[in-house]
Amino acid sequence: MGWPLAVSAGLMDKSPRALFRALWALSAGHLLATFLVLLPFAFLLVLAEWQRSIQIGASLLVIGFGVYRLIARRHPRALARIPPTQLALWSFAVAIAHGAALMLVPIYLGLCQAFEFDAGHEAAGALMKTSLGMAVLVSLVHVAAMVGAGGCLAWLVCRHLGLRFVSRSWFNLDAVWAASLVLVGAVALALNLASWR
Repeated sequence: MGWPLAVSAGLMDKSPRALFRALWALSAGHLLATFLVLLPFAFLLVLAEWQRSIQIGASLLVIGFGVYRLIARRHPRALARIPPTQLALWSFAVAIAHGAALMLVPIYLGLCQAFEFDAGHEAAGALMKTSLGMAVLVSLVHVAAMVGAGGCLAWLVCRHLGLRFVSRSWFNLDAVWAASLVLVGAVALALNLASWR
């Protein structure tokens, strides 16, 4: 239905080139919309078909990254000071990189097996499945809890404890994180290989 816009562009500029430029832009927009709708479903089919290979590869990648972080202990200097104008972008990038939002998708889609001892995941899944508004509310409560806990700790350090307390009492969180990556990757790999037989 965009051809009248191409006609309009050609008539306004009195040039066939303007018409073809408009057709090009309309084609690109239509193609992008088609990709936006079809690609997620195509990716889901690929995931279903290659699920075991992807899981084994992801397990090995997590183990490898954990080992790398255990060996290369130096923290990137660029991450030591983020300008206040870039904090939202940094938070977004780190949440995506660490999978903070992605870990809620299996719960939302009902892919997690609910055991009797796992009432928290079962309740979160039931809440999130009721409506999109409830899923947004669960996300907001999650963010409020994380920001509240982190904010209280930051205020306590800035106002009362100071950096000296942090430098003396801090343990190497990067090493704990790297070791947990190796452990989780090894468990995931072992479970995948065990279920393959």
